[in-house]
Amino acid sequence: MSPVPTFDDRIRGADDAFKLTVENAFDLRARSDVMPTSVAPACSSDMFKSPNCYHKPRAKCFNHRLSTEAKRRQPSTLKAAAMFLKDPDLISLCGGLPSPEYFPFENLQLQVPSREALSKRHVNMGKSMENMDSVLRAGKSDIREGKSVYDLEIALNYGQATGSAQLMRFVTEHTEIIHDPPYSDWQCCLTAGSTYAWDTTLRILCEKGDFIITEEYTFASAIETATPLGLRVLGVEMDDYGLVPEALDDSLNNWNYQTRGARKPFLLYLIPTGQNPTGATMPLARREAIYKVAQKHDLFIVEDEPYYFLQMQAYCSRGTEPASEVSRGEFLASLVPSFLSLDSDGRVLRMESFSKVISPGARTGWIVASQQLVDRFARNFEVSSQHPSGISQLALFKLLDEYWGHAGYIDWLINLRIEYSRRRDVMIHAFEKFLPKEVARWKVPAAGMFCWIEIEWRKHPGMALKGDHDSIEEEIFLSAVQNQVLLSRGSWFKANSAQQENRMFFRATFAAASPEKMVEAIRRFSDVLRVQFHISL
Repeated sequence: MSPVPTFDDRIRGADDAFKLTVENAFDLRARSDVMPTSVAPACSSDMFKSPNCYHKPRAKCFNHRLSTEAKRRQPSTLKAAAMFLKDPDLISLCGGLPSPEYFPFENLQLQVPSREALSKRHVNMGKSMENMDSVLRAGKSDIREGKSVYDLEIALNYGQATGSAQLMRFVTEHTEIIHDPPYSDWQCCLTAGSTYAWDTTLRILCEKGDFIITEEYTFASAIETATPLGLRVLGVEMDDYGLVPEALDDSLNNWNYQTRGARKPFLLYLIPTGQNPTGATMPLARREAIYKVAQKHDLFIVEDEPYYFLQMQAYCSRGTEPASEVSRGEFLASLVPSFLSLDSDGRVLRMESFSKVISPGARTGWIVASQQLVDRFARNFEVSSQHPSGISQLALFKLLDEYWGHAGYIDWLINLRIEYSRRRDVMIHAFEKFLPKEVARWKVPAAGMFCWIEIEWRKHPGMALKGDHDSIEEEIFLSAVQNQVLLSRGSWFKANSAQQENRMFFRATFAAASPEKMVEAIRRFSDVLRVQFHISL
């Protein structure tokens, strides 16, 4: 039995500069390790990277940023013993693995859009793709029968904290194709969704009483995860393109331990693309400027990117349609480079998610970071979440790896971009038609699922009686609910909730409701604003 090759083994074996692409991913597989197909095999991204990765420098060491909890965690004794299961002749009486003959699932069938439908760039996915589906099947004994490298017998049993080798291979290749991190010892690790990955990140890097840094407005659940852990939040000024790097630099230059009662913060949480809630997308120059500030102050960046592949086409005015023909190469070239792709130091943790592009209920995503940090995640997962659902991993593998492949997945993402561009345009058209411009302003988002509407709240007639932001925001919000339309209040996303609010926003999503209902919802909200601000048609 040969062990999983070490990083140094890979370095010694990297004798060419093979660069991974969508087209040659399967050629690389033929030159790589045989896929381990036993129960809970040990694996890592190093088994699936191209040789090109190992010509790059290693990440810097960030052990000084690890929390006390992270340093105390040791590898799971039982999980570590699973490495010996690679030997097919080994008879194991060690782990508490139930016999697969008692799993009451014999096969799994999945009806999915066909590769042919995707390649034709259909732009109404819910209708145009019907009757163009394919059925994928996964049986209990597919590996033993030579039908697949992954089956229910393996997926339904315990696995390693890093996730199944089969899905790990796909996400590793995907990461290299899309981001090609500029250092060599990066790793992927599957997660039970980004929310749990964020919770684990805070435990690994922060101590009680620390401040974390976020955008001025940020994902409410990210804050609500941090505060019960005894963490505090420093919200940094934003503009139409996200967090302002000069404001970040200024906040850190002027940090005062005595005034703040905490050490200088070093964990920066960002949603760079289609930011939740504002919809802002950072251009490349903004990302580069923030990365330089991070290097100056030794920050660690958490790049939360569920909307990365929902980067949309240019806004189309009423009566026009977004272009439906685009090649895979053109699509990939149009994506704003990620922080991971700029990360020469290994100071970025990227949280990836299938939630917005495949299914949130799958509860399967992955992180990308340097090996030293991913090792700490694995130590945590071994005694907590263990790994994502085996059924979810198997379903995603059958769809993404075994059927669509990287090319088909890119085609799916291209179709998603067209669909979300159309939905975004429908909402903006409704804004232009209905919202009273005397008190409402908005920017057209370039990515994501959200439009951010600013309200000139100081023009509200109630200013003379109430005079405060919160009561006027609540009155508008409750009036909208009474008029049967629900939008999110901007104050829900304010990072520094105790700070006095000077501006008022409402968040509207164009992801879920039908186009007809979106238009009606904006009409109803417009009626509320006109009544609230005494604006006639």
